[in-house]
Amino acid sequence: MNKVFQSSVDALDGLLHDGMTLMVGGFGLCGVPQNLVKSLRESGVKDITCISNNAGVDGDGLGLLLETRQITKMIASYVGENKLFERQYLDGLLEVELNPQGTMAERIRAGGAGIGGFYTPTGYGTPLAEGKEAREFNGRWHVLETGLTADVSLVKAWKSDAEGNLVYRMTARNFNPPMAEAGTVTVAEVEEIVPTGSLDPHGVHTPGIYVDRVVVGENPHKVIERLKTRNEGRA
Repeated sequence: MNKVFQSSVDALDGLLHDGMTLMVGGFGLCGVPQNLVKSLRESGVKDITCISNNAGVDGDGLGLLLETRQITKMIASYVGENKLFERQYLDGLLEVELNPQGTMAERIRAGGAGIGGFYTPTGYGTPLAEGKEAREFNGRWHVLETGLTADVSLVKAWKSDAEGNLVYRMTARNFNPPMAEAGTVTVAEVEEIVPTGSLDPHGVHTPGIYVDRVVVGENPHKVIERLKTRNEGRA
């Protein structure tokens, strides 16, 4: 089975449909499969339920899909960098399900592991727990959270081989590994594809068994979420 595709458009061919559930890796704008997101926008697929830690920013990341109104529901943890997201939510155009960040990560990990749900004390007694089952364990109340899965997971890695074994770099190793396991189909955007057998097995973060398609991102430009500079002459 050939997992290597020549373009982001080709890598998504036959996978997209209206009403799909989509996972998109990244933390802020670090580790986001930007080229796959752009190809998704160009596809015109709509009514997407998107699972991602962030909602991108205005003009980049998932903000591109909010501009075209392709996302109708967002399951996320941190959404404070996107004014368009805020407007669509307040106008009733976007359904939002917020999660504590650790709970979000565990929901995705559980989904990839085939675990239907788990109990956590995080969020108990807050609006985030309203309507959810709660049980007491060892004198402490816990909330039942369900595992998350997706029709397609889009992840970003540093390197891959032709078998789809992935290596992430630094902060890009955030939500990408668990999302790669939680998608029915996983597509990885990478910076480099190396010969099979050249990766140290001990350094592989996502085994290729979880990855269905791999593509080298066409545009290697990395978007900076908040550019910080210092004046010349200052320490």
